[in-house]
Amino acid sequence: MSRDSTASLPAGLGRRDFLAAASVGLSGGLAGCAGVFAAEGNNVNIAGSSTVFPVTEAIASSFSERNPTVNLSLSKTGTGGGFGNFFCAGRTDINNASRAIADAEIEQCGNNGITPIEFQVATDALTVVANPNADWIDCLTVEQLREIWRADGATHWSDINGEWPDEPFELYGAATTSGTFDYFNEAIIGEEENHRSDYHATERDRTIVQGVQGSKYAMGYFGFSYYSENPDSIKAISVDDGDGCVEPSIETAMNGEYTPLSRPLFIYVAKESLEKEAVRDFVRFYMKRAATDLVSEVGYVPITAEKRDENLEKLEDEIAEVTA
Repeated sequence: MSRDSTASLPAGLGRRDFLAAASVGLSGGLAGCAGVFAAEGNNVNIAGSSTVFPVTEAIASSFSERNPTVNLSLSKTGTGGGFGNFFCAGRTDINNASRAIADAEIEQCGNNGITPIEFQVATDALTVVANPNADWIDCLTVEQLREIWRADGATHWSDINGEWPDEPFELYGAATTSGTFDYFNEAIIGEEENHRSDYHATERDRTIVQGVQGSKYAMGYFGFSYYSENPDSIKAISVDDGDGCVEPSIETAMNGEYTPLSRPLFIYVAKESLEKEAVRDFVRFYMKRAATDLVSEVGYVPITAEKRDENLEKLEDEIAEVTA
């Protein structure tokens, strides 16, 4: 497999979606490998959530500075796309996930001899954003968000508040393969309604940023990290869940005030991949660094020392079983 090639990238993935840090050895052949378990022992292949991507990217870069002979391949495929097309198919060692693995995905993994191991690595404040020139809006209730984003809901800003512009929404959000889509759908839309389909759906969060920057009447949602990179060119919308407006932030996600859009973030490791020393070393390193400021620097809440120790104990138990 080539170290710097996009010729065999999964459909819809471009070079910019792969880890760009020069210190990380890239393997652009996720789609072309016969299988991750047949790969060389110093390869660690990772796909999945674009929300978790900045955490894994930062930790992978730090790991590679200390372990230059390990080849790390990291791509954004969405949580569901990562599980369905790569992780549960035995083509990656690790899947980034902005939601818990679904029963159907566990079944798919099992059918292919893959045992997923869950580790929480951070907490996110899923963030609704608007154009900074949308001076009529700073806060939305959960009910207003539901009306905007549900199927057959509001179509114009004035449908939500008669004093707001009589202009149609321009909406940008996560694709249906995304864990962010699943979480937002569950937390805001609910079981009795469906998420609207007439919006710009994408796995590329920076496309959402650009879309919202480009229109006064735009709105979008994604992980807090992507807002924290662009606080001057997009506006975060506070959310009122019945106890007043709460702004998304690391602090409000940490203290539990930002409801219902604060959420745990995960990586899933294939137990079978722990046979590879490179994977064992990388996951150990990941668990330790997930409890540090490296996570908050990319816009998320680090795990606690207690959660770190719990993760490490779980990891060592799984490694002991695999290597016995």
